Amino acid sequence: MASSSAAQAPLAAANPAGFVRRRFRAWWQSRLKRSDTLLLTQRNIYIVPTRAGLMFAATLLTLLIASINYQLNLGYVLTFLLAGSGIVSMHLTHNTLRGLTLHMKPVTPVFAGEAAALEVVLSSPAGARHGIGVKVESAHGARPTWVDVPGGGQATAHVSFVPPLRGRHDVPTLSAETRFPLGLFRAWTLWRPAVQVLAYPRPERPAAPLPSARPTPGGPTPSRLAQGGETEGIRAYRRGDPMKLVFWKKAAKALEAGGELVSRDTSSSSQLELWLDWQACGPLAPEDRLSRLAAWVMTAERAGVNYGLRLPGVGVPRGHGEAHRRACLEALALWS
Repeated sequence: MASSSAAQAPLAAANPAGFVRRRFRAWWQSRLKRSDTLLLTQRNIYIVPTRAGLMFAATLLTLLIASINYQLNLGYVLTFLLAGSGIVSMHLTHNTLRGLTLHMKPVTPVFAGEAAALEVVLSSPAGARHGIGVKVESAHGARPTWVDVPGGGQATAHVSFVPPLRGRHDVPTLSAETRFPLGLFRAWTLWRPAVQVLAYPRPERPAAPLPSARPTPGGPTPSRLAQGGETEGIRAYRRGDPMKLVFWKKAAKALEAGGELVSRDTSSSSQLELWLDWQACGPLAPEDRLSRLAAWVMTAERAGVNYGLRLPGVGVPRGHGEAHRRACLEALALWS
């Protein structure tokens, strides 16, 4: 706490107004309860005039003063007609959000540093709602995603945020706003979803070669092992390899993910096991080891081989497939 206060002191001295604004916003948002579904009512909708609304009010005041000074009856009519339109606009702006239900769908895990896609479903039990924008409140310069919600139907708004580190992250505070119909008022609400995002370790790029596979205990001994520290059964593509040895079924996914092609190693026995071990990462820092293991998991999965994961205090048995890949990456993301 002391170090945090010391770090914030220069910021407060340089921009006291911004510092107070940020502290108030953080205090305000911390009072909001987390929930994956939010019903918008009078209690959680706020409304203020926009710049256009303030200019509109100044224009009305000018018209009123001119009408009084020059005794213009038509000026009174125009002034109060415009004032009535502004009041009706305020009620329409507020009612555009009132009664809406916001629901957050589960978030797909991502790698640290990549954008996590958030799907917000807006439901209107009555009439249609127009011009509703959803955005991440804490993202500076973020542009809202604008949607129209049909009467008695639903619409989905897609927003995103980037988790910087591995692990579980709370979804940041979101805001929904509207300026419909005239843009004279801005009505908005703040929402803290309860769902969390799992961020896997950022894969090492370029990925190091996979560790060597080992014979299965009690199984047949291979005639010889692959050279260069490559995996038995598969290895990195070498220039000049016959096309029939390339894993073509995995080629498209490998190239889309920025990886490399892999080839079958015909010198290996099928009774070999591949373990992605913490100790095989060499003298790397813990986070760098996790990044290397994440890259190995992706490479082994693209190659279509069975593999297991070993971490200090954590182990994932050998397997293959999407569920196994997620289990390994989750173990890497939550390791401590």
